[in-house]
Amino acid sequence: MTNPSAPAVPPCSADRIRDDVETLATFTEPSHPGWTRRAYSKEYTSAREWLASRMADCGLRVRRDAANNLIGTCAGRAGGRALATGSHTDTVEGGGRFDGIAGVLTALEAVRTLHESGITLHHELRVVDFFNEEANAYGLSCVGSRALAGALSQRDLALTDATGESLAQGLARAGGDPASVADCAWTDDELAAFVELHIEQGPVLEQQGYPLAVVTAIAGIDRHLLEFTGQPDHAGATPMDMRRDALCAAAEAVLAVEELAGADGSVGTSGRLEVEPGAANVVPGTARVWAEFRAADRERLDAAASGLGTAAREAAAKRGVEVQVHPLSSVSPVAADPGVQDVLASAADRHGMATRRLFSGAGHDSAHMALLCPIGMLFVPSHGGRSHCPEEWTDPEDLAAGARALAQALVDLDRSADRA
Repeated sequence: MTNPSAPAVPPCSADRIRDDVETLATFTEPSHPGWTRRAYSKEYTSAREWLASRMADCGLRVRRDAANNLIGTCAGRAGGRALATGSHTDTVEGGGRFDGIAGVLTALEAVRTLHESGITLHHELRVVDFFNEEANAYGLSCVGSRALAGALSQRDLALTDATGESLAQGLARAGGDPASVADCAWTDDELAAFVELHIEQGPVLEQQGYPLAVVTAIAGIDRHLLEFTGQPDHAGATPMDMRRDALCAAAEAVLAVEELAGADGSVGTSGRLEVEPGAANVVPGTARVWAEFRAADRERLDAAASGLGTAAREAAAKRGVEVQVHPLSSVSPVAADPGVQDVLASAADRHGMATRRLFSGAGHDSAHMALLCPIGMLFVPSHGGRSHCPEEWTDPEDLAAGARALAQALVDLDRSADRA
């Protein structure tokens, strides 16, 4: 809850946030749709060079760690555990200008506003631009936050993309140091709390007229690769009942993902498909399906994984096709800390902003930071609920309101940590 002795944070600047959003949006891959800034691209590297200078302009001491996280630190007046906030600035292909980016740029605006108003935190504050939050070609997401939480394993670093490049090699190419990743992990006794502002990526706040939501929990996400191996044959000369068509078996698995997800309220997506040899006149010999499930509890995710394996094996057996089921990554659902939720709600209420509690169906870096400390999240509205697309939009005024609530929550958590 709000500490009545904590100073009130003045309004944040929508204009400064707008300017930062527009500048960051100029760093985009020109040959891809929307605002594409993937984690291993030169545009991403250039964008983070600009961001590092922006952090320094805000008075933060800036560094990159071995996992290529960009961290700006503001020293506190006293010792004790630090507070942390932030998000990510990489995008999906054909993405927008706000997903993740809003959390980094509003954190910078919160720091600017606190400095300008003369409010000094007693505890160190860390603003983090986590490396590679979005899913990548290696089959993993949240690389930077996993590393900070000590959860980026050697098995993860050995994952490879379609060219055979490993995640470790990609990280090194992007400026990280895979050999030292274990050394950059934070300990569970150095953070008091982590809070993240994010766009909702859904329609609830806009439809219900709320300026903010306090997140109650973050969905668990399991990702799988199904690899079907049949036999490539001439499409004109091979009778239908003699084919070993890998793609037809894979198509049944795609439909199984849809059915398994809809059965219990979870969601499932087959968002990537590869077919070889990929010619219209050749029966597909190999088909790969990347699938994910998201749910509010581990039991639903485990049931979906089991069902998918069964469906894939049955589809393969029916068509004389072999199948391998590879678990790629698994993140269990994470509950936001009730105390941090209350602080976020009270901080918003102090400035006349109504909130509602909302479950996050999207994954976030906060889920990994929860391994280290209590976490909380704020959502700001998304126009039409659109996200992961060029039409993604959040009004600068909504971002400024969120930045003010975020800054107030940091002040309240800072004073609460004094009493802990």
